[in-house]
Amino acid sequence: MPSHLPQHVPAADVAALRAAVGRRFADTVAELSELVAIPGIAWPSFPPADIERSAAAVLDLVRAAGIEDAEILRAPRPDGTEGGPAVVARHPAQPGQPTVLLYAHHDVQPPGDLGLWETEPFTATERDGRLYGRGSADDKAGILVHLAAFRAVTEVFADRLGIGVTLFIEGEEEFGSPSFRAFLEAHRERLAADVIVVADSSNWAVGQPALTASLRGLVDGTFEVAVLDHSVHSGVFGGPVLDAPTILARLIATLHDDDGNVAVAGLVAHDDADLDYPEEQYRRDASVLDGVRLAGTGSIAARLWRRPALSIIGIDVPAVDVASNTIQARARAKFSLRLAPGQDPDAAMECVREHLEAHVPFGARLAFTPKEKGNAYQADTDSGAARTVLWALGEAWGTPAVHTGMGGSIPFIADLKEVFPAAEVLITGVEDPDSRAHSANESLHLGDFEKCIVAEALLLAGLHRDRV
Repeated sequence: MPSHLPQHVPAADVAALRAAVGRRFADTVAELSELVAIPGIAWPSFPPADIERSAAAVLDLVRAAGIEDAEILRAPRPDGTEGGPAVVARHPAQPGQPTVLLYAHHDVQPPGDLGLWETEPFTATERDGRLYGRGSADDKAGILVHLAAFRAVTEVFADRLGIGVTLFIEGEEEFGSPSFRAFLEAHRERLAADVIVVADSSNWAVGQPALTASLRGLVDGTFEVAVLDHSVHSGVFGGPVLDAPTILARLIATLHDDDGNVAVAGLVAHDDADLDYPEEQYRRDASVLDGVRLAGTGSIAARLWRRPALSIIGIDVPAVDVASNTIQARARAKFSLRLAPGQDPDAAMECVREHLEAHVPFGARLAFTPKEKGNAYQADTDSGAARTVLWALGEAWGTPAVHTGMGGSIPFIADLKEVFPAAEVLITGVEDPDSRAHSANESLHLGDFEKCIVAEALLLAGLHRDRV
């Protein structure tokens, strides 16, 4: 890694990079808009041709940016099916120079309820300085940040910049990255790097850049309660036995205490956080309804980034419109538990199992099924690459970058660290609190998008060894 201070990138080079990004920015937005128009969803219930078309479009953009060594690669998923199409491209490093792996993903979430969208989800629409559309922020903008930054440094430096750049644009991140570990193992040599930049996170606010310093881990699964061998008439048999949905509701209620803290014993929790997140800002960012009391104790930032959070994200019971007068025999729920840094996912899963087994009411039968697991992440913000990216972000925005956590999880970060233990991982992003990733009316702030590109171009320049 470079031993120089990143501020030693000459001011003339900083200005030249900023100008190069600006000259091409309208074309970059147009390229992003073309990607948004492709509904590349990796879930099996959606047309596979669209995700293939999405990968092909990314490959075309990569080659147009000047990287000819580019191809679409895959790896098998654990269930034996073929993984999603990923684009891998390489610009080799000159001797003695580091290689930077730039990660993003081209697949997107389903649009959901189309009635909630103010514009067509797969038609990029610019309004009030934002670009609306599914994938505009998460994470097709990340792809264009990488490509536009690479274009800028190659235009400004040409042969003077000898660092290597490898692009890894995944094709099934929103589907849970099931082939990710196998992909890293299969293409280890092609993906090896000194620094890994994951452009799939968020800034603190519009106009305020951030480096994501911690991520919560994740475990999820389902639990089912059963009280009868089969459902029976609620009038004939109702009274002596409680229906399964009521049993399930009572069991779910045990997962939090009266203040809304997670009540599952044995989970890791921290009370420290580097930033203050004012309650009114959180309410606004999360669209909390007036009068709703916030859950948990401690600072908002600690509750978001440093403590566990447990949500019920699905329930299987008869829908109201088709419900009959029967005592339901079974009911099932799916839980999602975000883990504090330092929490072992296997231990957390057992904590949930033990809690449910100890609290299931009225002797109902319980079936617990563990599903996904992902590790939390804590960055070393004093590393050489971290100091360089913090400088680059501050230079691009004109204000110092902050360290933030993320309440969400990026489970594959742990895979990257295990397969490439010597690499420094930097988590950056183009989103802001109003980007609404995964929701209707997803959008990208175009002013910050341009600054993200400038910051990454400066990062690439700052990582060059012996630059004076």
